[in-house]
Amino acid sequence: MHPAARTRATFRTGPMPVPRPRTRRIRSLIDADALRVLHRAARILLDDLPELTDRLLAVLREQEPAYRSALENDHAGTWQEVYRSLRHSVTSLLDPRGTREAAHRCTWRIGVARAEQGLPLDALLHAFRLGGSLVWQRLVEETSRSEPEDVRLLVHVATDVWNFVDEHCTLVADAYRQAERQQAWRRENRVRLLAAALLDGTSRIADLPETAEELGLPEHGRYVVVAVAGGRPQDSTGVRATTVLPGTSAYWHSGAEVDYGIVPVGDEGDRDAVAALALPADGAAGYRVGVGSAVTGLAAVGDARRLADLALSICPPEGGTVRLTEHLPEALVVSCPELEASLTEQVLGPLLRLDPADRDVLLDTLAAWFACEGSAQRAGERLYCHRNTVLNRLRRCEQLIGRSLARPLDVVEIGLALTARRLPRG
Repeated sequence: MHPAARTRATFRTGPMPVPRPRTRRIRSLIDADALRVLHRAARILLDDLPELTDRLLAVLREQEPAYRSALENDHAGTWQEVYRSLRHSVTSLLDPRGTREAAHRCTWRIGVARAEQGLPLDALLHAFRLGGSLVWQRLVEETSRSEPEDVRLLVHVATDVWNFVDEHCTLVADAYRQAERQQAWRRENRVRLLAAALLDGTSRIADLPETAEELGLPEHGRYVVVAVAGGRPQDSTGVRATTVLPGTSAYWHSGAEVDYGIVPVGDEGDRDAVAALALPADGAAGYRVGVGSAVTGLAAVGDARRLADLALSICPPEGGTVRLTEHLPEALVVSCPELEASLTEQVLGPLLRLDPADRDVLLDTLAAWFACEGSAQRAGERLYCHRNTVLNRLRRCEQLIGRSLARPLDVVEIGLALTARRLPRG
């Protein structure tokens, strides 16, 4: 044919088809032969699973102390777990798609169970890798025994075998970590419930030993409760905070509006222990801290919490720290709002009904006199007036309210009424 004709023919019909490389066909045949060898050895392994299980357990007993302990505590259960895992591993070699879901479920259950039992994750992953190594070793041993010339074909399926092992190591680790997170959440929730019951005063006597252990607090120690509103104490995580006594820590319980610290204290009192907490400084904007008086034993923490609430209720709205032991008169007044209002009206009523300017001058003079421990001289210095002016105002107060500042009982009533009037409302 003329060269031009050949060119036209090529143009009309297109290029001649390129024959497929023979390597694909060869590769396909090799893969098929490799799978045949793999399946033959895997079927024999299925019949020998009990012996394979014993062999793996012997290796684990020798190399993994955690499994050594598991075997001592529950040999039958551990044997069954390893047997099931190996059976899924071997059957997956024969039917990867058909057995995938069942194998995943088995591995997941093992991860969850071992996390709940506290077996270290490293030991669990080591066991899975040892199992994969043993299965591969047995595949090679069986092929070498029955068809030595086919051992070379197993190289072509080695990647698939080890991908299976890696996949299940990842799966068992995911299951383990998820179970760990759930355990931590359940434990944290349990601890929170125990602490809430303790602070509410509803703890059962039978729960106190567990509460003491979970909160890290001695059951029969001495405690104060600290109530903090307006912000969380520094370094408080809702679990444990600053160490306040050797070997013990305060426990912080977060509430919707108030956080409570259960603080161990020594026989000397609460000042040193509470000072060790990371509490806001007095006067810090918005922070209000109430420190209750000491109680003995975790069973009395509910009472300590009520005392802390009482101290907190005395705190001025702008912030500060109130120790109940230093403010007992105020605590007595505020603990009964009905009597507080009645006392204020009964003792100071005539003063309160004066014109605001006159009323405030007389009340401020009374308050200054009490603050200066009955010294008219010092009260005058505080009010920037002469002591005789203070004395004149005090006599007018006595006349209006019908009480004498020279009579101890009247002084107590007037002092409590003044306290009730200056306490924050609601």
